[in-house]
Amino acid sequence: MFENKKQLVFTILAGIFITNAVVAELIGGKLIQIGPFVMSIGILPWPIVFLTTDLINEYFGQKGVKKLSYITAGLIAYAFLILTLAILVPAAKGISPVNDDQFIAVFGQSMWIIIGSIIAFLFSQLIDVMVFHYVKEKTGGKKIWLRSTGSTVISQLIDSFVVLGIAFWLPGKMDFPTFITSALTGYTFKLCVAVALTPVIYLGHNLIQNYLKDS
Repeated sequence: MFENKKQLVFTILAGIFITNAVVAELIGGKLIQIGPFVMSIGILPWPIVFLTTDLINEYFGQKGVKKLSYITAGLIAYAFLILTLAILVPAAKGISPVNDDQFIAVFGQSMWIIIGSIIAFLFSQLIDVMVFHYVKEKTGGKKIWLRSTGSTVISQLIDSFVVLGIAFWLPGKMDFPTFITSALTGYTFKLCVAVALTPVIYLGHNLIQNYLKDS
């Protein structure tokens, strides 16, 4: 089925990447509160997206990440299209365990959220890949932690503000002070998780390196 080990590794990483990115977008409309701070629940799967992005960057380069990012953006749009069609089809009254109002409340995200999600995703991914390879070239391929964390620090700062700005602030669903605090809270969470995942980056790197060394 797979021509070589590297193709299998890419397929597995791509599957993990796409699944977590799509799930993050689908659940992103729910806001949660941590102490006095508010952030989107969609932030939870993103650490896995960071991890797979860096591993794909490492072994398949900028073209691999860019191509996968475009495909994922298309799949996110497709997922929202299917959800829109599902909303338009009425539930069977008295039979369906989920009625139309409940379904719309969960999956009826506005066009602003869809647009904000896709723009933020693509923008942050393209910046991530550029910063990652810039740091890799400057360090001669050493210091995995620096290019991994460094790319996340910059790309996710942009992502955190773009997605909330387009999805919640511009349409008036969130005032400016809440927008700023929510974006900073989400960014801080992503940054802390990115640093905490550094050992996992090295583990994934070593596992893939050992798996591919004989191929």
